[in-house]
Amino acid sequence: MRRRDFIALISSATIWPIAAETQQAKIHRVGALLLPDADVGALIRELSDELRKAGFIEGQNLAFEIRSGEEAVLPKLASELVRLKVDVLVALYTPCAIAAQRATKDIPIVIMSGDPLGTGLVPSLGRPGGNITGVSLMAAELFGKCVELLRDALPSVRRVAALANGADPFSKPFLEHVQLAGKAIGIEIIPTIISGPDKVDQAFALIKKESADAVIVQGSLASKRAAELALSRGVPAVTVPRSFVDYGGLMSYGLDGPDSFRRCAAFVKKILEGARPGDLPVEQPSKFELVINLRTAKALGIQVPPSFVVRADEVIE
Repeated sequence: MRRRDFIALISSATIWPIAAETQQAKIHRVGALLLPDADVGALIRELSDELRKAGFIEGQNLAFEIRSGEEAVLPKLASELVRLKVDVLVALYTPCAIAAQRATKDIPIVIMSGDPLGTGLVPSLGRPGGNITGVSLMAAELFGKCVELLRDALPSVRRVAALANGADPFSKPFLEHVQLAGKAIGIEIIPTIISGPDKVDQAFALIKKESADAVIVQGSLASKRAAELALSRGVPAVTVPRSFVDYGGLMSYGLDGPDSFRRCAAFVKKILEGARPGDLPVEQPSKFELVINLRTAKALGIQVPPSFVVRADEVIE
């Protein structure tokens, strides 16, 4: 072998492992922007499981940056994630999605939001364009369904408060669908609009004063505190997010939580593999679940008809 060829062979053998090592050292950062009552554990679990299938492993070539806070601090937290130069930013629910949208036009954003089209997050579900894609919760329609479920679960209900978060752009479609559903089945809807989660105590005082038979709580207000207040004031409460029932709310009707997180994770995987968010159509759910907390029903002194209970996907007893 000629000396020049031998040196070239040795050089290539030496350079290749160094290049491979440099490639393996790349850490993919996934940011997540959440409201305080979001199920962080379930989200990270589904993200980790889905990304592991594609070779992205936490602690090796994958890192999560989690930021959670009330609506007032979401813009600051979103900007922080942008400064960290995350590869993908996951934003759960409309306030987080809008904060992320305003923080960056470059970093891919995967949302899980009540009405992405109606709140201006994407111009089209089928062709979102830009840097945003994800899962539509179809929450506006689901909140309308909540009115019907209240009627079926509590036939004596005549007046229902609709607790809306005025700081959340989703409050408009929320109220529209709840009022339309109420009108269709003869239930009076009492709009109760507050400026943010910190006013939820005042809201329940007003709801009680209005003699509402029940309350439908907008998703971004469906906190543990709201569930506790509804129970302490003797008001049956229903919403879309599943976690509300675990906190003590009477009922929820919405997406299967883990399934929704898996859908978000699938988007993250595709983007880390090179897909452009604007080319990925926003998905709409096909799987919903009704959850009833019979412990709460007992504490409120109400009897949910057995014929309704059997319709539930899960019952807390």
